[in-house]
Amino acid sequence: MSTEKHSHLPFRPCVGITLFNTSGKVFVGERIDTPGAWQMPQGGIDPGETVEQAAMRELREEVGSDKADILLIHNKTLRYRLPPRLIEKLWDGKYGGQEQTWLAARFNGTDSDINIAAHTPPEFRAWQWVALPDVLSLIVPFKRDTYREVIKAFRHLAHS
Repeated sequence: MSTEKHSHLPFRPCVGITLFNTSGKVFVGERIDTPGAWQMPQGGIDPGETVEQAAMRELREEVGSDKADILLIHNKTLRYRLPPRLIEKLWDGKYGGQEQTWLAARFNGTDSDINIAAHTPPEFRAWQWVALPDVLSLIVPFKRDTYREVIKAFRHLAHS
């Protein structure tokens, strides 16, 4: 499958959350469907939902807790294209990638509040707190440009 075959497909509206703990590290989860692939919480924005509402819903679903305060919403949306091999497998082949609005949030719960199995089906099989720059080495290659931009936008929040 070539990229041209899918170039007409729209981007899925999505929110991404850079969730900082009080030590300035960020939450990443290892995808249950792709062992070794880690990511920050993210997901689609439902019709009628604001970015903030979608972010809190995604935190409840993927992290198991929405004990967080929104710090900042990135001033531009970021896009990534899916590799052609994944387009047919995800979202019934309706989208060629995601257009994400990223926000930074400060987790105000404790690690015991995190329950990655809270939602059925769970998104993640494991989780950890990592230094923001270290996220890049854990992310699948097709998302790295997006994550570079997120890191650049939110790095000043890592120690605030």
